[in-house]
Amino acid sequence: MADTTIFDKIIRREIPAEIIYEDDISLAFKDINPQAPVHLLIIPKKPIATVNDIQEDQRELVGHLFVVARKIAVQYGFAKDGYRLVMNCNEDGGQSVYHIHLHLLAGKTLGWPPYANTEPKQG
Repeated sequence: MADTTIFDKIIRREIPAEIIYEDDISLAFKDINPQAPVHLLIIPKKPIATVNDIQEDQRELVGHLFVVARKIAVQYGFAKDGYRLVMNCNEDGGQSVYHIHLHLLAGKTLGWPPYANTEPKQG
């Protein structure tokens, strides 16, 4: 399976991950390179490469990822203080794994803008 991503391997339990939530549709686990005290990835079990690939009939699936984020925020006690949800799309958007995933960041005050590179893209 040449198109298998690291997330597919996590779903199939071929590589370890610190899974904190799972249901029939999605999986949530700790990011191995956290950018905040809490940095989780919430993924659909159905592979969708990028936001550009989401189809109309998948809106409930994508919406489910946000519902899972809320459940986790409430369960782990940071819903009231706040958290950030981010979904990157393609290389310039910061996407490195081509299986959509919702980043959930919490545990500290998160600044704005969230990016470090302020230089416009050349070319």
